[in-house]
Amino acid sequence: MEKELIKYSLDQIKDEFIGKKDTAERDEYEYELRMEVLGGLIKKTRLERKMTQEQLGELVGVQKAQISRLENNTGNVTLATIIKVFAALQAKIKLQIELEGNSIQLA
Repeated sequence: MEKELIKYSLDQIKDEFIGKKDTAERDEYEYELRMEVLGGLIKKTRLERKMTQEQLGELVGVQKAQISRLENNTGNVTLATIIKVFAALQAKIKLQIELEGNSIQLA
């Protein structure tokens, strides 16, 4: 007789092992995950453009080390720097901010 497998959604697993939505632990996890994806996207795009970290840093006005920290999610980076990096990579930037039921979208 076969046992039936219990299936869990990704959200159920996150709730159990990381924390429920809107808790500090879950918010930190989600933020770190987004920053990790963002850094990977910047690195992938930079490499597709055949640019070094130093070249990108020069375009943005920061040191190579700052680009490295951004790509590897190992340091604090300002939103202004992130926007400058994507502008230097010739990416379209779309920013949406939601605060207390109000939404602002900058394109």
